[in-house]
Amino acid sequence: MQKRKLGNSTLEVSALGLGCMGMSMAYGPPADRQEMIALIRQSVEWGVTFFDTAEIYGPYVNEELVGEALAPFKGQVAIATKFGIRMDNGQQVQDSRPEQIRASVEGSLKRLGVEAIDLYYQHRVDPEVPIEEVAGAVKQLIQEGKVKHFGMSEAGVQTIRRAHAVQPLTAVQSEYSLWWRRPEEELLPTLEELGIGFVPFSPLGKGFLTGKIDENTRFESTDFRNIVPRFSEEARKANRALVDLLTGIAVAKDASPAQIALAWLLAKKPWIVPIPGTTKAHRLEENLGATRVELSPAELQRIEEAAGRIQIVGERYPEALEKRTGL
Repeated sequence: MQKRKLGNSTLEVSALGLGCMGMSMAYGPPADRQEMIALIRQSVEWGVTFFDTAEIYGPYVNEELVGEALAPFKGQVAIATKFGIRMDNGQQVQDSRPEQIRASVEGSLKRLGVEAIDLYYQHRVDPEVPIEEVAGAVKQLIQEGKVKHFGMSEAGVQTIRRAHAVQPLTAVQSEYSLWWRRPEEELLPTLEELGIGFVPFSPLGKGFLTGKIDENTRFESTDFRNIVPRFSEEARKANRALVDLLTGIAVAKDASPAQIALAWLLAKKPWIVPIPGTTKAHRLEENLGATRVELSPAELQRIEEAAGRIQIVGERYPEALEKRTGL
């Protein structure tokens, strides 16, 4: 597996990481715990060294799962987790007060079974807490040796600049794929200027860019895609045009649509590390195969031109969830 450095930092990880959220929530019932432990360990054998979780995933059980799975590989892998969202009477509440960050880091260290968190993201920008206070709290945790690197998730560029001035950011995480390209407008140029790495989540469009989902697909009742406008039947039917584009290129490259979608991301910048998630070993193997797919300048130009003519239908989040992002 190729390695990449996240921005100007010392954090070097596999070119593709593994997003672990879906093992515990969001895409239907939680997967079997022992099977997921085996899958995570298999990913290490296949060269993955970068794993993404959060205290709120599950909630809380995903960190325990990741910690147990990676216990045999301490010192060989990097674990990213997140603070800033807590549960209150069954509801998710944004809370990045310094005292809450300190409570969160202690909980995450215990659940992960580690002495220091490799990369600690603010999960969502908290409008009630100045970002300078958040960055200062994380800076103190870095000085204490409890955190190694600071990150932010779904943050706007001005907030990133303010945070970076207090404690340099190693990585920013946001959604990015061929069907959500807003990061190209302001975020990517800002990260390049500041020397910050980029970690795209949902790089396969929450599964849509694999080509395995169409307007007839039925999701489990607990799958959050049921409430995502972009996954309405009408939107899925319209958005198949993007999958058809990927499929056409995949056939010519002896690859899969998912591999083309990931290879396109990897070709964007050398400091981009996508974190596709999966609960299936054959999908994991397929995703990792994207690191061996090389897209020529002509192929990349063809993708850009064709994708530019496709109008993606549907919002990426319900309105209430979109409001929680800092974009």
